[in-house]
Amino acid sequence: MEFNSIFPKSTKSSKDRRLELTPEENDEIKEVFELFDNDKDNELDYYEFKIALRALGFDIHKTEVEGLMHDYDRQGTDKITYHDFHEIAAEMVLRRDLRDEILKAFKLFDDDETGKISLKKLRSVARELDDNANEEELKAMIDEFDLDGDGEINFDEFMAMLSSD
Repeated sequence: MEFNSIFPKSTKSSKDRRLELTPEENDEIKEVFELFDNDKDNELDYYEFKIALRALGFDIHKTEVEGLMHDYDRQGTDKITYHDFHEIAAEMVLRRDLRDEILKAFKLFDDDETGKISLKKLRSVARELDDNANEEELKAMIDEFDLDGDGEINFDEFMAMLSSD
């Protein structure tokens, strides 16, 4: 199995992609590895490996996991070392397209696929998250980021909202 076929495709050109992980991303990879290394042998078996990649946000299929296991299991133990896990996870994180990740988040709010987040949808998500924001606060959120004045937030407005931090 070809190494590059496993990783998420990015819409960014290779020159626009980051070349290094942030310290936070490195820490997250280490923490996930340690969390899912159930027997603390500094290696992940197939199931631990698959769950660890999913915990990092990758929807990876059985055949992809099996291919990576085959490519990286140099000792023939059916396990992935921390070094190899970090190499795999780092490549996947660097290839992940931020816009695609934001689109996934947007779709959590836009559950009926209208392309808009209404006050009703925002209220529903706030309720699911046990957020105690009142109606005025939710309306203020919509009003602050509703750039076209239609009373709802579209994907471009959602992107602008997230990048305004």
